[in-house]
Amino acid sequence: MTDIISPAADLAADTSASVEIVGLGKRYGPEWAGTQAVAGVDLSIASGEFVAIVGASGCGKSTVLRILAGFEEASSGSVSVGGAPVTRPGPDRGVVFQDYGLFPWLTVRENIAYGPRRRRLPRARVNELVDRFLAAVGLTRFAATYPGQLSGGMQQRVAIARVLANEPRVLLMDEPFGALDALTRSDLQAELKRIHLETRTTVVFITHSIEEAVFLADRVVVMTGGASHGVPGHISRIVEIDLPPQRDILSPAFTEYKRTISDLVHEPVAAA
Repeated sequence: MTDIISPAADLAADTSASVEIVGLGKRYGPEWAGTQAVAGVDLSIASGEFVAIVGASGCGKSTVLRILAGFEEASSGSVSVGGAPVTRPGPDRGVVFQDYGLFPWLTVRENIAYGPRRRRLPRARVNELVDRFLAAVGLTRFAATYPGQLSGGMQQRVAIARVLANEPRVLLMDEPFGALDALTRSDLQAELKRIHLETRTTVVFITHSIEEAVFLADRVVVMTGGASHGVPGHISRIVEIDLPPQRDILSPAFTEYKRTISDLVHEPVAAA
C-alpha cells in the first residue's frame, strides 16, 4: 500500500481547507533550554473531512490539538480555521476529552442546552438543537437524567451532543473513548461515524488505537519523534483510507491498512 502513503511535505496547501496548519512548532520553557515538543507540522484539512492523528505517547499529537483548540499558543508557524487565525478558544471549535466535563447539577438536556443558551439563541432554536442531538446520540429517553446516574459511555454521548449543539465548524477529540470498555468504545465509534456522515462536521481525532483510526477516518496522520527520541514530534506520513463509510474491521483491506500504519508508527526515528 505504498501508493497511499504521502510525506507531509508533498501536500500542497488547500485554500478551501477548514483547518490550515503551516510550519507549526511548540517549545516549552526558555528558547535556549526548553523542550521543542513539535516542529514543522504542516496539515490541510478540508471542510467535512475526518482526520485521525496517531503516534506513540510524547510525539506531540495532543499538543497540536491544544494549539488548534486555542488552549496553547504556538511558538512558530500558524493555525487557522475557515481562514481566521486561531489565537484563543472559540465557538467555531468544539473539544471533547476523555474527561466528560459535564455539569453534575444539570440534567442531560440542560447540559446540552448550556452552549446554545450562552449564545442567546431563541428558545425554540435551543430546543430544536437539543432534541436533534439527544436523538443523534440515542439519549432522548434520558433527557431528564443527571450525569451521575449515567454510565461512562452514556456520559460521553452527552459530552459529544453538548459540543455538537454549539454547531462548531471543527470538532476536536482527544482520546475521547480511551477510558471506556471495549464494547462501549465500539458502540461509540459506530455512533460517531454515523453522526459525522449526517452532520459532515470537520473532525480532528487523536487516538493511540490504529484500528479506531482506520475505522473512523478519511485520512490517518502518523506522528513520530518526541522527547524520548531526541527530535521534535512531527508528521512523518499521511495515509489515505480508501474504504467505504461502512467498514468491516475483519476485511483484508482493513487489516492491510492497520499493518501499514502500525509499521509507520513503529519506524525507527533518527536521534538529533
